[in-house]
This record gives sequence, structure tokens and C-alpha cells, in this order.
Amino acid sequence: MLPPGEPKFRRRPEARPKEILESALEVFAESGFKATRMEEVARRAGVSKGAVYLYFEAKADLFRAVVRDAVTPNIEAVKAVAETAPSLEIALRAAYPALAARVITDRRISGVAKLVIAESRTQPELAAIWHETVVLPGVELFSDMIRAAQERGEVRPGDPRAFAFGLMGPMLLSLVWRETFEPIGATPIDVPALAAQHLETVLKGMKP
Repeated sequence: MLPPGEPKFRRRPEARPKEILESALEVFAESGFKATRMEEVARRAGVSKGAVYLYFEAKADLFRAVVRDAVTPNIEAVKAVAETAPSLEIALRAAYPALAARVITDRRISGVAKLVIAESRTQPELAAIWHETVVLPGVELFSDMIRAAQERGEVRPGDPRAFAFGLMGPMLLSLVWRETFEPIGATPIDVPALAAQHLETVLKGMKP
């Protein structure tokens, strides 16, 4: 493995955007949006600063690509399960705990989410990017799954969007807890265990 900052000229050019995104995810999570410098992203990716700007015109564009690259595959994985599972319960049992564990336990993703919460007041475009790339697709996916289950008679009447928010709530709580309270000594949350227990509660609560 090449040391950080060493040019990776032997790598194929088409591999560079992925390297840049992986390095940017680390830098954003560690430094926050405002303090992140394109030079540092380039150094960690082993490319020139000009190469970063070749793929991403501005830091906000890089941030949007980082969020999409880190989170969207997880949402797509849930969607793939939902399309083949015979019932909502089977789909959620297969996808929900794994999704919660992947998204929350990845320090880089939770770090980026924390910076959105911390910096969105002065950098509202960060909240817009996170909403458009993560929150909206996630809420719409779970809402659609629940709505379809209601039509099949698997879920009692109620607002599918409200059910979706109830399902996703512990993910947000776990993220905030991990990034805000664990660093000052709070007892860590066992995210997979919380997800599994919450899923049982939600499934029972949604039944007709």
C-alpha cells in the first residue's frame, strides 16, 4: 500500500474519483466542512489539487458526491430487498438491522452527519444536500414499503410517512449519541441490538 500523499500514477485514471471520494469522506468527518481543504483531500488521495477540481468544481460538489457515494448504496440495498421480499416484515427483518449497523457504526458517515447538524446554520447547503441525498430517499423508500404493505392488509391504517419516521428514529438518536455523548464518557449504544429490539416494537405496533 502506498503511503498517504504519495502520487498513485500507476492507478488507472478512472479509479481516481473513487480515491478522492474516500479521502474526502475521511477529511470531512475529521475536520468538518468549513475546515476541510481541497489540498488535504488531494494529499490523502495521492493526486494533485488540480485533479480534485477536474472532477469536482467546488467543495459543495465534492461533499454531495461523498454523501451519495457513502449512503446511497445502503438505500439501494434496502430497495433491492423490498422488491423481492414477499412481505414488509420479511423485508425489514432482512434489511433494517444491517442498514442501521452499517450507517451508524461507520465513524466516517456518522461524522459527516454530525457536521451537517453542526454547520448547517451557517452552511445551509449542507442540510439541503443531506436532505436531498439521504433523508428524502430514505423516508420515501420506507413510506412506499409501508404503503404497499397497507394495501396488502399487512399494516394497520395510518400515515405511512409517520410510520417511516418512527422506524428511522433510533438511527438518528444513535448517531447523535455516538458523536456527541460517547466522546464525553456516555455508555455506548449497541446499535444492532437497539435496531433489532426497535424493529420488533414497530412491527407489532403496525399490525392490523
